[in-house]
Amino acid sequence: MKKQGGFTLIELVVVIVILGILAVTAAPRFLNLQSDARASSLEGLKGAMAGASSIVYGKAAIAGLETTSAANTTISDGTNTIGIVFGYPTASVDGIGKAVEGLATGGDWVAVSGTGGTNAGDEIKYKFANSGSATDECVVTYTAPNAKGETPTIVAADESKC
Repeated sequence: MKKQGGFTLIELVVVIVILGILAVTAAPRFLNLQSDARASSLEGLKGAMAGASSIVYGKAAIAGLETTSAANTTISDGTNTIGIVFGYPTASVDGIGKAVEGLATGGDWVAVSGTGGTNAGDEIKYKFANSGSATDECVVTYTAPNAKGETPTIVAADESKC
């Protein structure tokens, strides 16, 4: 009689069990990609706001407007007229909304209703335009400086809120 080579039933069952264990431990790492993507997008918007506000401040400093706290002070970036307070964009659609490209044009982000203002210390919140399952807590908050020499505060929501 000829001896046949191959896998036994026990060996096949062991391999299937090991693959099942690997699938159970690895699957959760890939299932939560949407909230990770949302959190990364919020961090990206936070960085864009920080960069844009620094650029606006530099332009305002050159124009001698970095100490002005008047609510109707504006500066032009060549395309938009941006509202500023203490040299930084105001917490409004006409301030930070125009300083960051894509915020004022109705793209991926929308200002949360009831937020925003042109005075020092005011804040505006932006959330995803097509929020889907995202709540109003899944936002980036921009707060204009309160006094000369302060910088704006920009906070992205915690990943757990998205």
